[in-house]
Amino acid sequence: MIGHVSIGSSFYHCISYCLEDKKELSEQRKQELSMQDHLQHRGRAEVLEYNKCFGDKHELTQQFKDVQKLSKRVEKPVLHLSLRLAPDETLNKDQLIEMGRACAAAFGVAGNQYICVLHKDTKEQHIHIAANRVGFSGKVASDSNSYKRMASLCRSLEKQYNLQPVLSPRAFLSQKDRLLPRHDQRKERLKAEIRQTLEKVNHYSAFEKQMQALGYKVIKGRGISFIDDKKVKIKGSEIGFSLAKLERILSVKQQLEMNKAKQHIQPEGNRSSIVYAKAPAQDYKWEIQESFEVIEKQLSSILYQLLKPEEGTDYINPELIKEAKKKGRRRRVQISNY
Repeated sequence: MIGHVSIGSSFYHCISYCLEDKKELSEQRKQELSMQDHLQHRGRAEVLEYNKCFGDKHELTQQFKDVQKLSKRVEKPVLHLSLRLAPDETLNKDQLIEMGRACAAAFGVAGNQYICVLHKDTKEQHIHIAANRVGFSGKVASDSNSYKRMASLCRSLEKQYNLQPVLSPRAFLSQKDRLLPRHDQRKERLKAEIRQTLEKVNHYSAFEKQMQALGYKVIKGRGISFIDDKKVKIKGSEIGFSLAKLERILSVKQQLEMNKAKQHIQPEGNRSSIVYAKAPAQDYKWEIQESFEVIEKQLSSILYQLLKPEEGTDYINPELIKEAKKKGRRRRVQISNY
């Protein structure tokens, strides 16, 4: 299970997002997508629970604002929470309501106004909670340690409902647990799609066009990044395909293409030979063919090694960081003595 938490200042925008369909989709497109992926893009939202509030987005917004006035100091009264299950997991509505209540309780808004909404337009079952951080007493729910609280809540709910366990962000793990390998399906999918695309194309323009066709927005600057359909941005260097490496791979592929273009191959029985109009002798012709084959093997070997993405290096031993800081302090002391 993956959880998300954020605070904001606009009740209207948060409640509208939870209750309405995606604004960027036309009615025709919603119908096409619904038939294509067997999901509900039209009328995607189902309210599972109203807690101390009622009505449509306009009525809810006004009710939340009325209670917000009980606190004059809060600048961001909106609390937006979401819980997303793994692709193959489902819970019934009563269980989802229980999860919504547990989430509200974990963030101190169980007695406040909130709505719990189920979205049906994704393969992963997920709920949204739009809550008022200001209670009827005027007390404001704290937003401190929100990410840590969300991680703890998700691990607890996974055990309670026997869901697929997920590792919490490294910052909230013990030193021992930080050494455990992490499997990020989003990054693994992007890595595989980049590799498959590079095997098909020889030029950057074709690579970018193919990645866009797969649903990614490609951002190229000093490095390269990819943004998927969930608006998640991933740097190429994070998955072993930096911009420099991509350009190197495409360069090698272009060299291979040029090498093959220089060869004019005609079949001779069970083997092929290179025919050159100005070749003085048969032996010379075969020597040239062998040199082309050697070059091609070398380039193919280089390409094979380049297409193997490096292993991730997202874990750094904290002891090494401490040691580096100590060395830095020693250098500064020595310089100051002069």
